[in-house]
Amino acid sequence: MNNYRNERNRQFPSKISTTSFVKLYILHLLKDRSYYGNEIIEEIKSRLNGKWEPSPGMVYPLLRELEEEGYVTGWWEEPDKRSIRHYRLTDEGYKHYKVILLQHKPTFEDSLHIVQTVLKDIYGMKF
Repeated sequence: MNNYRNERNRQFPSKISTTSFVKLYILHLLKDRSYYGNEIIEEIKSRLNGKWEPSPGMVYPLLRELEEEGYVTGWWEEPDKRSIRHYRLTDEGYKHYKVILLQHKPTFEDSLHIVQTVLKDIYGMKF
């Protein structure tokens, strides 16, 4: 587990915020194809087997923020109606994705180790 400055870590290693997690997942999805907001929500929900899904109140502001930062580009399916906005990753967004992908990996690995150890020790599960 990560120890910083040789100090004992007293917090459970869920140091990635839900917002950061959803941002990472949005960028991950958009690297392969374009999506619109509800599609992103449904895709994340599907990939997590319905155990969790981000709220529209989180996804849509993140998409607007990512677009303002130049990491994604968006366009209206029907510009006159402005009903469905599709998004895709920009080159700058892909660079940003690769950076945050590396930044968050140790936290996910630490969390996985802890959860697997608890399931093994307390619940007798084998991996």
